Amino acid sequence: MRDVAGTARLQRRRAGGIAARSSPFRLAVVTLVLVGAAGMAVGEARAEASASVPKTQELVSLLRDHEAFSEPSRDSVRLGLVRARRPLTGERTALPVLDERTSANGLEWVRVRLPGRPNGRKGWIRERATTPSTTPWHIVVDTSSRRVVVYEDGRSVRTMQAVVGTPATPTPHGSFFVEEAIQLAAGDVGGPFALALSARSNVLQEFDGGPGQTALHGLANIGGVLGSAASHGCVRLDGATMRWLVMRIGAGVPVTITR
Repeated sequence: MRDVAGTARLQRRRAGGIAARSSPFRLAVVTLVLVGAAGMAVGEARAEASASVPKTQELVSLLRDHEAFSEPSRDSVRLGLVRARRPLTGERTALPVLDERTSANGLEWVRVRLPGRPNGRKGWIRERATTPSTTPWHIVVDTSSRRVVVYEDGRSVRTMQAVVGTPATPTPHGSFFVEEAIQLAAGDVGGPFALALSARSNVLQEFDGGPGQTALHGLANIGGVLGSAASHGCVRLDGATMRWLVMRIGAGVPVTITR
């Protein structure tokens, strides 16, 4: 689907949104709607969600391609090569950090989330040739209530209506991250912007010549009623919301998609 569709050793630098870049991109889409959580007041729902969202997320940006391994050792299973640049925009790859370790031979390793299939992949890469940073941002997509909540420093700062995938082509659930931010052309489906995610469709192995990638993107040239479940798996938001997001959200920002 060509859709945009604890490491104390690491230095900490506060990272904001990464500017979107031009790229031709067509998307298969999902729209999410804001609905009050059943049996729970909106305030209570926000408080509960805030408790589970950390204030910051440590990231590493790759200065060169990195081989990922199942363990912090070159003798462990190879999980594949992670490119230093994203394929659509050339934006530098940024990955959420989950753990760190020093191997017996003194090499420094970090455990990170990885893009691509299967969803939820994690692996170890060398800390060498990476740049550390942190982000205060976190996006939570609730496919049951059909809403997107944006958190900064662990607090909800904005809640938006949206639409999720159909029962036949559902939005994948799990812990993901933003791979790259894309500015779409006037005639592109899903404009004006898209945030391509590390999530891949669990139903569509490919879509429109792409790898079945899921994204948050706009309504341009695709339409849809916010609150419906009508896409191939992407998350569709109105144009003003997408403009707000790409000014703040960049590569590496965590995205949690829940039922």
